[in-house]
Amino acid sequence: MATHKSAIKRARQNTVRNLRNKSNRTRVKGVIRKVRASISEKSSDKARIELTAAVPIIQKAAQKGAIHRKNAARKISRLTRQINALSAS
Repeated sequence: MATHKSAIKRARQNTVRNLRNKSNRTRVKGVIRKVRASISEKSSDKARIELTAAVPIIQKAAQKGAIHRKNAARKISRLTRQINALSAS
C-alpha cells in the first residue's frame, strides 16, 4: 500500500482512471454486440445504422486510451467487412 503523499495520490488517480476506462470498454463491447446481433439477423440496413452509431464510440474510446488505436481500427474494419459481405450476398 502507498505510504507517501505522491504515491497515495497516484493510487487514487489510478482507481478513478480504471473506472473511467472500464466504462468506456464496456460501452464499446455493448455497441459491438448490437452490430453483431444485427449482422446475425441478416439485416444489412439495421446493421449499417448500428455501425454508424458504433464507430464514433469505438474511436472515442481509442482516443481516450481505454483501448489501443489499432484495436479500435481492427474492430471497425472487421465489422465493416462483415456488413459488406452481408449486403453483397
